Amino acid sequence: MRNYKEEFDNRVSFIKNLLKKTGAKGVVFGNSGGKDCALVGILAKAACENTVGVVMPCLSRRNYEEDFRDGKEVADKFGIETRVVDITPVRQALVKELEQVTTFTDLALANINPRVRMTTLYTIAASENLLVAGTGNRSERYMGYFTKWGDGGCDFNPISDLTVKEVYEFLEYLDAPLAVRTKAPSAALFEGQTDEEEMGISYKAIDDYLLSGVATPEDKAKIESAHARTAHKRVMPTVYKEED
Repeated sequence: MRNYKEEFDNRVSFIKNLLKKTGAKGVVFGNSGGKDCALVGILAKAACENTVGVVMPCLSRRNYEEDFRDGKEVADKFGIETRVVDITPVRQALVKELEQVTTFTDLALANINPRVRMTTLYTIAASENLLVAGTGNRSERYMGYFTKWGDGGCDFNPISDLTVKEVYEFLEYLDAPLAVRTKAPSAALFEGQTDEEEMGISYKAIDDYLLSGVATPEDKAKIESAHARTAHKRVMPTVYKEED
């Protein structure tokens, strides 16, 4: 197990140094009520008083109820400012315009939400000279389980080297509210959605493979296939004469 006191101190210093280097006045992040954003929010607040968590519900009942309550509980406990932006009207207006020029796939529709959320965060950041903190963990990143130019977009990420298992351990060390440590991970892109169901593999299997190299042949094939298929998400865009 990692030394989480040391991890906490090092990550807080990392954020402080980044703010000093960039001249930014604070941090903004999406507070979805989940484990990853809880950890990012706690770290950012410890590094900078001016830390803003933005709750951005959209369509899903879970967004407006359970996720909102859990996110607010973390914010209240650690003194994080909370702002709420309901992105449903924007998302619906965009869908209405787009359906006139294309036929959607389910994935294309689902990815609108995180991209509108990132637009929201960057608008606030640009208006107030803040840095956008990413909230993706190592397990999600390896699997490519994030939206390109959506929740994958950020100025920095203080937890991207931590597996899901380690995020939970870190939150336990920090005594984060139990709700965010026990709920099933979900992007809540649609009713009843869970990360593990959508990926078709458990986070435990992914973490075991990343941390120890142990996996069943079936799980290993699934993990490596997802990693290869989503390689484009983890690099900058390919540009002319820089294909390598």
